[in-house]
Amino acid sequence: MLELYHHGSSVCAAKVRFAMAEKGVVPDEMHYIDILKGEQFDPDYLKINPKAVVPALVHDDHIINESTVICEYVNDAFDGPPLMPEDPLARARVRLREKAVDEQLHPACGELTFVCCHRHILMRLGEEKLREFLGSTPDQSVTTTWKERKKELVRLGFEAPGIDRTFRLYDDYLSKMNEALERNKWLAGADFSLADVALTPYVNRLDMLSMSGMWTGGRFPFVEAWFGRIKAMESFAPAFLDWCPADLTNDLRTFGAQSWPDVKQIIGIK
Repeated sequence: MLELYHHGSSVCAAKVRFAMAEKGVVPDEMHYIDILKGEQFDPDYLKINPKAVVPALVHDDHIINESTVICEYVNDAFDGPPLMPEDPLARARVRLREKAVDEQLHPACGELTFVCCHRHILMRLGEEKLREFLGSTPDQSVTTTWKERKKELVRLGFEAPGIDRTFRLYDDYLSKMNEALERNKWLAGADFSLADVALTPYVNRLDMLSMSGMWTGGRFPFVEAWFGRIKAMESFAPAFLDWCPADLTNDLRTFGAQSWPDVKQIIGIK
């Protein structure tokens, strides 16, 4: 029995859906956890994932959390096309990409998403329910400081301390990707791998936020070509687009477009 707990716009959940699709693994059950309504704080779900985040994978009653771990588990535990190269140096390059995502890019994506979109969605809850939502985040979640940081992001938006560094960090990662892709078709070498799986959600998040200008227009042409290849894959739409509800897709696009002028100013796009 294979069960996946996930959410439509979660970058980590999308990453796992992408890896499973490319591996040819189909869960027996898909449990949708609406993280913008606070369903991740349900006591029954907290027994599965105490950090109150998605995704979570349950395989024959064994719980596997953390999206990078889940992706590697899926690659190791199931038959299908390999998502890790055989060459040890290439495998090391994959793991360096995964490590960078987990340690820096993912927290940055959380901040970017809340400032540009999710804060506006949460404001619809009303003050009382908003306080309840913000107070429900466990002390140990996306980061050890995420509970208080999320409050700052929701309340202050682009005025939150250090948010300019967050956007510049994201832009720097796109630049590093562009350098790697100038040398190779895929991020870890000649073949598609978990390195590409790991980075795709974070570029797609920008795309869904109407911020593809961060790499188009000649800024990062090799990222643009790489993402074009990714979007042409049969698994892309089911993994990244189809599970995101239409109203949430619209909110990401609309609020992201409204935020784009501020983002352009921060990273220096004319």
